Amino acid sequence: MRTLEAKRSTTQPRSAIETVVRELRRSPLLALIFFVPVVILLERMAPEAHTLLFFVAIAAIVPLAALLSRATESVAAKTGDAVGGLLNATLGNLTELIITLAALQAGQYLLVKASIAGAIVTNSLFMFGGAFLIGGLKHHLQEFNRVNARFQASLLFLATIAILVPSLTSGLDRTPAGEFSQQLSLGLAILLIAVYGLGMVFSLKTHKELFASVGQAEAGEEPWPLSIGIVVLIVVTLLVAIVSEIFVGSVQAAAQHLGLTPAFVGFIVIALVGGAAEMTTAFSAARANRLDLSVGIALGSAAQIALFVAPVLVIVSYFIGPQPMSLEFWPGAVAMMLVATMAATLLSNGGHAAWYAGVMALAVYAIFALTLFLLPPGVTQ
Repeated sequence: MRTLEAKRSTTQPRSAIETVVRELRRSPLLALIFFVPVVILLERMAPEAHTLLFFVAIAAIVPLAALLSRATESVAAKTGDAVGGLLNATLGNLTELIITLAALQAGQYLLVKASIAGAIVTNSLFMFGGAFLIGGLKHHLQEFNRVNARFQASLLFLATIAILVPSLTSGLDRTPAGEFSQQLSLGLAILLIAVYGLGMVFSLKTHKELFASVGQAEAGEEPWPLSIGIVVLIVVTLLVAIVSEIFVGSVQAAAQHLGLTPAFVGFIVIALVGGAAEMTTAFSAARANRLDLSVGIALGSAAQIALFVAPVLVIVSYFIGPQPMSLEFWPGAVAMMLVATMAATLLSNGGHAAWYAGVMALAVYAIFALTLFLLPPGVTQ
């Protein structure tokens, strides 16, 4: 009897700290965690070294994303893939929200709108397609709940239409202050937040049986206890917020030094860095044949940005911005969001995934990235 108790005591973690230390030793990628205190100290000692801070901040976000991914997978194992995907999307979007709030306060509305559009396109094409590719390279054919995928894609399409309307009617607004566009954007922001809230009630409460996972997940690493997973999520999220603020403070000057346009920085760089945590979880879940979790993260995050984050920024701009922000985007961004939404809808229609479908989605994303990289400065102003 004592022998059995001794074996159990050796297999169970004694504390949350010992569990985290064991994970740090198991994953070599987490060795980059030392960049977190480095970037915080560097920001205090050499705040003018923007380019160096830019790269060190990116290196610091990588291990934090890995920890956030591991903790979210543990929580998802206890709560289910639908709740796990929503939780990861919410915490992952916190980085984008912090970055855009800082840019909003500085009056950099082009960077804010590029970040919003870039996050929607990156999640719908790069993350979604990457999950199909990585999962398909290991599994011949994967299945996922197409009801959940089409639901998220429909929400995303609705939000894209709400962004399209102010852009189409911008020519009707002849007032100097753009009152029509601002009033329309404020009304649409309130409407989108209400629709998003009702969507959560529909998917998590009244019709949650429609969103159950259909894939057969592989046996992987033993998940953390729920309490440890939640604690790690909270701590890592706070650290991501701190590093993101440093990243925001250096990204503009570093971009100018590297010859990058604000559109490319917001659309590509900030979207990839801000979504690093979500991508890590989505890709690892797809490889473990948990494609429902990957789809929930990718499309759920895109829908949350379009239906919640963007409307919140419009409302908050009345309080912290130099002037109210509208939902009017430049035509190229609107076109890219529409194409990304249609591509996600087509990919999610059948409920099956193969690696070449991921290649096609990534190819569309690469076309957008190359276009923005070569775009002359000032075209999107």
